[in-house]
Amino acid sequence: MAEPVANRRLTAAATPPTTSGMKPPIAVPTSTVARNALVAMAVVAVGAALVWLRDILTPLAMAIFLLIMIDGVKRFIEERTTLPRHWAGTAALTVVVIGFLAAIAFIVNGAAGFFTDASGVSSNIGPRIDAIIADGAHLFGMTTPPTAQDLLRGIDLRGYLTSLAFQVQGVVSGAFFVMVYLAFLLAAQNGFRRKLVALFPHRDGRQEASEVFQRVRGGVEGYLWVQTVTGAIICVAAWILMRLVGLQNAEFWTFVIFVVGFIPVLGGAIAGLAPPLFALVQFETYWPALILLVGLQVILFVVGNAIQPRMQGDNQNIDPVAVLLALALWGKMWGVVGMFLSTPLAVMAMAILAEFKGSMWVAILLSGDGKPYAEDEDDHAKPAAKARGRVKQPRAAAKET
Repeated sequence: MAEPVANRRLTAAATPPTTSGMKPPIAVPTSTVARNALVAMAVVAVGAALVWLRDILTPLAMAIFLLIMIDGVKRFIEERTTLPRHWAGTAALTVVVIGFLAAIAFIVNGAAGFFTDASGVSSNIGPRIDAIIADGAHLFGMTTPPTAQDLLRGIDLRGYLTSLAFQVQGVVSGAFFVMVYLAFLLAAQNGFRRKLVALFPHRDGRQEASEVFQRVRGGVEGYLWVQTVTGAIICVAAWILMRLVGLQNAEFWTFVIFVVGFIPVLGGAIAGLAPPLFALVQFETYWPALILLVGLQVILFVVGNAIQPRMQGDNQNIDPVAVLLALALWGKMWGVVGMFLSTPLAVMAMAILAEFKGSMWVAILLSGDGKPYAEDEDDHAKPAAKARGRVKQPRAAAKET
């Protein structure tokens, strides 16, 4: 049946003219465009605030990280000992605080006395670098290779050393502020439950907020547990290897390998390359450095591809690209502290964003398998949750679909 002439005219008037063979553009509602623009502006403003306030926020973030560690150690002590809850909390606080301060002191003292004359490295570093440059130049047919002094002549070493001294001083002062923040966070713990009741008067809301907190805490604690155990395995094997080779300051390098293991991607590169580079300076031959390089790479490969994936399970359901982007983003904003906290912050962001329909797509992109929940939940969402736009999709049901 032929279309009436009036309908054809209305259709032609409603359709904007386009070029031949092209579909008309999709009309986006003005409200959607305004909302997306506001979200983009808010993200930029929050990022600028994080950079501007990093001297204040980085100690606070580290203190919150230590607080989660204390809570995990406390529950570990309660489950495996007969200590009362109060004494278990005191023991956990003592272990974490002493461990944190001892790590800072060990790094600062080790870095300060690393290239002292007592170790013999300081007097040997210049001639050894000249010998390495000469050997490399002979491989490429150069008859008059440059010396280390020639290569470093245009570099302001005094400026770099001054900057390093200020960074060490910043680490010490930052550790002090971390302890201050931690003390106030511990003092504020008693009123947290009352605040939770005031924020969520309804029982369903409190239950959902508690579930989000449990997911965040479980993800961070799982990350800490995996990195601690795998780091200990790597350190034991690396210490044995460095001792067999005869590398000086093997204990210092072992501790450095353990600490940088909490930094994704970059930590493995430092752990596998720093000791061999130091061995090039200490030894007169290249064999110890080559043995360390190959041995450390084998250790990192075995632990990273055989042991760590089995331990991770669902605790770190984070896409590797998201881990890399989080490392670059937080490292750019907060420096070394941001690199250290990048993966826990990504885990926290995924758990929180997965709670709301509007941000669920971001959590899906951050997750490794498209299912951002780290644990199974009830098959049906609560009516109150649906009314507030919360998403309660269980992992098991998602796999079936």
